[in-house]
Amino acid sequence: MSRPVTFKFQLYTAKDTQNSALALANLTALCNTHLAGRHTIEVIDVIKEPQRALAEGIRMTPTLVKIWPQPKRVIVGTLKQTERILVALGISSVAA
Repeated sequence: MSRPVTFKFQLYTAKDTQNSALALANLTALCNTHLAGRHTIEVIDVIKEPQRALAEGIRMTPTLVKIWPQPKRVIVGTLKQTERILVALGISSVAA
């Protein structure tokens, strides 16, 4: 029996701005609904870690990066359009 895939996300934010907080809330809700127990979210504050953001090519916040499973995907914005986000991240075909 194969183990379920664990999704790994990085969310680049700018301090506690409204859009960053909204993106984190939307991502958390999406993951809890569609990937319960099968996800990790690393939040990276570009104000505290600007070199890391630049090294990863992050130019705007909030920016979500799906690290795993491949392929890597990048989405900019508050992540409020759940169905579009699911499709963009390749989650819509994953059994819940």
